[in-house]
Amino acid sequence: MNWDDETDTGSAAERLVAPAADGEDQAVEAALRPKDLSEFVGQEKVRQQLDLVLKAARQRGATADHVLLSGAPGLGKTTLSMIIAAEMNAPIRITSGPAIQHAGDLAAILSSLQEGEILFLDEIHRMSRPAEEMLYMAMEDFRVDVIVGKGPGATAIPLELPPFTLVGATTRAGLLPPPLRDRFGFTAHMEFYEPHELERVVRRSAGLLDVEIDTDGAAEIAGRSRGTPRIANRLLRRVRDYAQVRADGRITREIAAAALAVYEVDARGLDRLDRGVLEALLKLFGGGPVGLSTLAVAVGEERETVEEVAEPFLVREGLLARTPRGRVATPAAWTHLGLEPPVPGTSGNPAPGPGSGQQGLFGA
Repeated sequence: MNWDDETDTGSAAERLVAPAADGEDQAVEAALRPKDLSEFVGQEKVRQQLDLVLKAARQRGATADHVLLSGAPGLGKTTLSMIIAAEMNAPIRITSGPAIQHAGDLAAILSSLQEGEILFLDEIHRMSRPAEEMLYMAMEDFRVDVIVGKGPGATAIPLELPPFTLVGATTRAGLLPPPLRDRFGFTAHMEFYEPHELERVVRRSAGLLDVEIDTDGAAEIAGRSRGTPRIANRLLRRVRDYAQVRADGRITREIAAAALAVYEVDARGLDRLDRGVLEALLKLFGGGPVGLSTLAVAVGEERETVEEVAEPFLVREGLLARTPRGRVATPAAWTHLGLEPPVPGTSGNPAPGPGSGQQGLFGA
């Protein structure tokens, strides 16, 4: 139930386990999102810290400090921004960094804000540089300078702004310039969820969707959700469809496992693309090292798709390692696919060593 919006393209957006939200996700999420911090599952430290910030602001009768939320897609950044607005009893304005290409775009938004309003700026790191520099003054002094005219006759007219709270969300906090990052009074990093937290997410969402599910069924879905609530809710909807068509509508562990087998999501949350990358690495290249471009060709995908879509989760799961010589499978990858790692030096399928020349053949 805790997730946020990010656009994606290509294979990433088409996968059942993609963390980005499509149109169906956005429509369902609106109904499933928690309305206050007490309903928000997971992110315990962030939730406690944010609760203190908001309560203190309410007691002072002041607007809350600017808030920066960072973390992977689907973890709850948009949800928290809406909760902040609800907790402060304030309206919320939602926009995104890519939509603000000129300083004038930002000035138009800022000048129309009401006092105490929440401005949610998603993917804030993708905002244009001129707009970013205007935001510095707006956040610190609640003022912007509007340039009228061009050339030597141009005049800067100061425009006072009502106090507001900026909530910025980013999946790549490292791309934010320090002057912008330093102007946020509260910064929180969203972590991936533990299975027991995702089980609570699944059970709550099942109740809101009027789906009957037992504890084992919820645990089965949670275990395949890659630590991401958005993926958990998407898998729940697909399992619900399977249970409705091929069973009695009730989700058990067996039903959940059978449904997710149909959708090619295995017990660790790997899908067709993930397993294709691992199988190519293990069966064709003896576990590596192998260059990224060669691995992508073997899988039949673009280099960017393998690097940006499949690899992050495989690395996080400890199934694949990036090394200076190329991609290397870990022992856990062999175990997960039920394969025996080759014995170094055996004929037929030797494991490449430092002097094997594998790097020269396949590139970095």
